Amino acid sequence: MTTFQRRAPVDIPGPEGDSTVAREPLWHAFGAGDDAPEPPPWTWTEEPPPEAHVPPPLPASVRDGTRAALPLGTVDLLTQIRYPNGRIASVPAEEDRLWYALIASFGTQRREPDNPYNDHRGYASPRCLFPVAVFAGDRGRWQMLDVERHARVTLAGARPTAGPASIVLAGRYTAIPPSYKWLRGSLVNLEVGIMLRALAVGLGLFGLPGWLRLPDSRSAGLLEELGLRPAGEWSLPLTVSIGPDGGPGDCAGVAADRRMTPGAGNAAHAALADLVQVNRAQEFAGPAAELGPGLPELAACPPGAPSWAELLWRRNSGRMPRGLHGMAGRRRRVPAAALTDALRWLAVPPPGALAAVSSAVTATVVLQDVAGYADGIYQVRDGAAVLVADDATAAARFEFEYGHPLSPGVGCAVRHASMIWFLSVRPRELAARFGDGGWTAAQYVSGWATHGLCLAAAAAGLFARPVRAFHEIGTQRILGLAPDDMIVLAVMAGTPRTSGGALLDLRL
Repeated sequence: MTTFQRRAPVDIPGPEGDSTVAREPLWHAFGAGDDAPEPPPWTWTEEPPPEAHVPPPLPASVRDGTRAALPLGTVDLLTQIRYPNGRIASVPAEEDRLWYALIASFGTQRREPDNPYNDHRGYASPRCLFPVAVFAGDRGRWQMLDVERHARVTLAGARPTAGPASIVLAGRYTAIPPSYKWLRGSLVNLEVGIMLRALAVGLGLFGLPGWLRLPDSRSAGLLEELGLRPAGEWSLPLTVSIGPDGGPGDCAGVAADRRMTPGAGNAAHAALADLVQVNRAQEFAGPAAELGPGLPELAACPPGAPSWAELLWRRNSGRMPRGLHGMAGRRRRVPAAALTDALRWLAVPPPGALAAVSSAVTATVVLQDVAGYADGIYQVRDGAAVLVADDATAAARFEFEYGHPLSPGVGCAVRHASMIWFLSVRPRELAARFGDGGWTAAQYVSGWATHGLCLAAAAAGLFARPVRAFHEIGTQRILGLAPDDMIVLAVMAGTPRTSGGALLDLRL
């Protein structure tokens, strides 16, 4: 184990006080060794509001591709097995088993006509933007999963695939409004981690072993292979090969230019170039690692356990009525199993090199009205929640540190949450242990953990809302974290106040 010489705490300055979003590039610079980082010039530029953003058109390889319908029947198969241990023995068409698994992992669940963010899928995505795309290479061709149109699109002009079937996850930064600036990089990385966990669960439910290859020197070439141009809008892809032997085949492309040239005078592009440079710094050597099923094993399904179809349908982030924004919740005493199940999900490590990075991520949780546990602040140590501060007011105080306060048009249920999870890292230690790729890898790990917390919450009848909106300095002080602890992501879990209006079933 590496031993670190602890330096005196350094306050990370920020142009907007406690704003996590504004502080993030400073955290990265601090991790690289700068004790007094300055905000980059593009921090001060104004951008159009998020509502004005129009996503760029699909790449030509997708626009010009041919579409075929996705197979039906995934929801019926998932209805037959119970959370968390069920496995699908047979499928209607064996050649479509991989597509059933992908639908289970990423498919649409429902449309909520009164929800400003549509449509709802089985995994969390910031503002329902879904910037991460899924590509499948199988039987000599590359296809993109298009869940909105219930289709798979054969990519035009993509190089024929060889070797075993493989899945590629790649995020498009420009699908996120430019006003998010540097945060576009983190939102993509976090969603890649969430989707990696969702993929592991889906493959596991359908009995398909997977092997993960993290980005290396060939990964930028794979973007070119798939026709994802300009490549500088996309994150380096994660590749999961399907099969029992761990051989990924030659599906990771060839060496290609990993750089991006900023546009002159374009502040949004300059911010994009900065985050792409950080993304391209990751370089993971070594063989592919077994993905695993991504879920905790229990000796038996707990009483009243939902089917997997019901579990994915339940997952939500705290619905608001009548098209309002935010989240609605109510305070309620919940059983201890709601916490212990979440801890079991947290204890499942991500695959390969990410498992080591997970040891650098600290999980802290604020509990309120959880049977068998005093209200207060806990740290997760060796798979257990250990009380570090007996504080019955913590959840209520966090509502004052939340960036989207209660208003006539926005709901805010922080004070009613049963659990508020915080995932944090020390950027300087992260860089010392894992090099330039540690920053991105820690976000993959946090996304992996987040999807587990969301599924555990759904199993307990709770909503779970991943957020990056807590004021970081105030959050550090309430949690008792050091000034050099950076909050990567938070997840609020609680009892929904309303079921909202109509739910239109979109499941295949």
